[in-house]
Amino acid sequence: MQSTFCKASKLMKKRKKKKQVSFAIGVMTHNEAQNISSLLTSLLSQTYWKNITKIIVISSGSTDETDSIVASFSKKYSKIILIKEKKRLGKAHAVNTFLNTTKDQILVLMSGDLLPKKKTLEFLVNHFQDEEVGIVGVRPIPLNKKNTFMGFAVHLLWSLHHYVSLSHPKMGEMIAFRRIFQKIPVLSAVDEVNIESLIRGQGYRAVYEPKAVVYNRGPETIEDFIKVRRRIYSGHLTAKHEYSYTVSTLNNFDVLIVLLRHIDFSVNSLFYLGGTIFLEFISRILGYIDYRFKLNNHSIWDIAKTTKKLK
Repeated sequence: MQSTFCKASKLMKKRKKKKQVSFAIGVMTHNEAQNISSLLTSLLSQTYWKNITKIIVISSGSTDETDSIVASFSKKYSKIILIKEKKRLGKAHAVNTFLNTTKDQILVLMSGDLLPKKKTLEFLVNHFQDEEVGIVGVRPIPLNKKNTFMGFAVHLLWSLHHYVSLSHPKMGEMIAFRRIFQKIPVLSAVDEVNIESLIRGQGYRAVYEPKAVVYNRGPETIEDFIKVRRRIYSGHLTAKHEYSYTVSTLNNFDVLIVLLRHIDFSVNSLFYLGGTIFLEFISRILGYIDYRFKLNNHSIWDIAKTTKKLK
């Protein structure tokens, strides 16, 4: 009798663990006409489509065809909702609009310049069956060609992000998280980091899920590379000094160890590596100046146009 009861109890626990998680998605956009159709189509084909309560697209001051494209999707699919902000007030402001629009306890946040693989949402949100998990990050893979200098630089940075995150999770590009706060700082230039710090500060675990893949495109020009890396570093410094939170990829020793383990020591790669390190150095100097002298808070950043066309 006791054995039967134990088996039934284990079966109930197993079924409970397999319970699927429902969630809402927030897509932050500004002039994403080149990719938004592909992104929404990708979300429609997700294995966890039925678990999505709504997809809220926040279009902040878009002047291209973004709004009309999203509107055409929303007419066909009731889950897709377009919210238009007449003026671009920054991504953090758009994130807060998303938070105010939905009451779901599990939320997925992403930009409009991504393409998730078919099972990405499934891999991402299944972690919330564990009540100790508060935030989960994806693995971004750039679509840039590896045989060019800029392609090498972009793939190198995301590879370092991947290997560091395997042991010390860092959030980026697309995240899923528990609703335990009402808003984030509106001057944030790195919203994922602010959300990560808020959640980990409450004792929840952060998880990096390498099987949850999203494709993006990194900068194709030196100007755009510096523009993006400068903004990110300035945002990381702000989080470190004003919110007492340091992201794992700011640990230069850990990054160096990962680099030495995985770098290709061919002549061509070493030449590209030197160029990438130089660009990162310049970007960090400019990011530090922005932070130290309050020259630019980057909350409303200049768009890196070469990152927007994924196909």
